[in-house]
Formats: sequence, structure tokens, C-alpha cells
Amino acid sequence: MLSSITRFLRDEEGATAIEYGIIAGLISIAIVTVLTGTDGLGARLAAVFTSISTSLAAI
Repeated sequence: MLSSITRFLRDEEGATAIEYGIIAGLISIAIVTVLTGTDGLGARLAAVFTSISTSLAAI
């Protein structure tokens, strides 16, 4: 019984998959934050496209 518990505690199989999952989650949060922030990239891109649209409508 004790050897089974010791073997279970030392087993690291599957730890890499969990680590990659955590890293992917953090990267996803960072991307969403950059694109949807108040002064983020998404807001700036929207402003650029609005400016282009206004300029083209005036032609």
C-alpha cells in the first residue's frame, strides 16, 4: 500500500500537458486584453478603419 502511494506521488505523467494548457490560457488572456482594452489595439484599429471609411465616402 505504501509503495502504491509513493509511486503515485512521484508520477509526473500528464504534468506537461497541464503546463501547456496553463500557458495557452495565459496567452489567450493576454491577447484578449490587448485587443479589447480601453485603449487597446482593437480600439485603435476601429478608429483607423473609421477614418479610412470616412475618407473614401468623401471621394
